[in-house]
Amino acid sequence: MRQYTTLQWDNTNGIAKITLNRPDAANSVNLEMAQELMHAAMVCDEDSSVRAVILTATGNMFCAGGDVPSFKAAGDDVGLLLKDVTACLHSANARFARMTAPLIIAINGTAAGAGFSLAVSGDIVLAAETAKFTMAYTGIGASPDGGASVYLPRLIGLRRTQELMFTNRVLSAQEALDWGLLTKVVSSENLMTEAEALANKLASGPKMAHGQIKQLLLGSYANSLETQLEIESRGIAKCVSSPEGREGLQAFSEKRKPDFKSVS
Repeated sequence: MRQYTTLQWDNTNGIAKITLNRPDAANSVNLEMAQELMHAAMVCDEDSSVRAVILTATGNMFCAGGDVPSFKAAGDDVGLLLKDVTACLHSANARFARMTAPLIIAINGTAAGAGFSLAVSGDIVLAAETAKFTMAYTGIGASPDGGASVYLPRLIGLRRTQELMFTNRVLSAQEALDWGLLTKVVSSENLMTEAEALANKLASGPKMAHGQIKQLLLGSYANSLETQLEIESRGIAKCVSSPEGREGLQAFSEKRKPDFKSVS
């Protein structure tokens, strides 16, 4: 397994845990972190033992966005650098979205810029009550990346997205929850306990069905009704015909809890 410099990695009992680990730089995304996130996402996508993924961070910040000092240092090559960074970051975004395992994001502190984009991209998003959220891009003359223009309009609608992107309004964790950006707000001391409990629950669930849910939701805005209905039909037939599906049917008939891990 590759050794990471900007991330911490663990894969135990089917749960992969990725921790942003540049606390002295507010966990900001430089080229190396973007490359390592891309690699970690590919591992999660490829490793059949991964049944749930937690993404979190060390220190008091979740992620301050892009690593502005490295962008400034690039001088006239900053455009080339940003294309490199976003190519890797967006590759990570795409693989996290399309992998079978559900992605749980545990936001331990402020999420700004690309950190905000990354924070809301999970299948389930938990935030510490002290977390704050701001787009922040226009503060340095930049426009959003990291999937913000996809996720935010879907989650909160166009008008609220416009407000966040144009004004850099700062949301508290409770406001972010009320707006629909988060799944749940928890106390800071309970954040990882909740995330890990949820990951264990999902990891014991039906892997194929979880992956099918992700595919269905990704396509729901782009597909016609008839196309989406056909994908649903094929998906449920595939799931129920699988070893996990047969275990689920058998467990239901026997009035017991299914053991999906034993058959997948």
